[in-house]
Amino acid sequence: MTRTVMVRSLVAVAAITIFSVGLSGCDYWPPALQTQVEQLRSELQSATMEKTQLQNQLASITKVKDDLQVQVDDLSRANRDKSSMINSLQNSLVAAQERLAKSAKVATPKAGAVKPSAKVTQKAPAKKKSPAKKATGTR
Repeated sequence: MTRTVMVRSLVAVAAITIFSVGLSGCDYWPPALQTQVEQLRSELQSATMEKTQLQNQLASITKVKDDLQVQVDDLSRANRDKSSMINSLQNSLVAAQERLAKSAKVATPKAGAVKPSAKVTQKAPAKKKSPAKKATGTR
């Protein structure tokens, strides 16, 4: 029984020693491991700098994108306004052409009927009266 107690005590002491060494860490670092750690730190530092540069570029490009989007929105709004103005002007033109066609159709029959009779009546008396007046006026 003393042997089992001793073995248990020895196992307990070994476990406590291993546990305490594991918690406190080991201060010995092999030179190859130290070189790898320094290399990883420098890579991390350069990656961090690249990340910062890329974030700055992204912010700049995002600002340019936003500015261009504002311009696109303004131009789209102006395009819609101009399109509605063109449609309105086209509608006005069509309406004006219809009114002109109606007024031309209405004016043509009245003017055609009045003009020939007026011209014929005016020409005949004017020729007859003119010589008569001249003859009367000279005598």
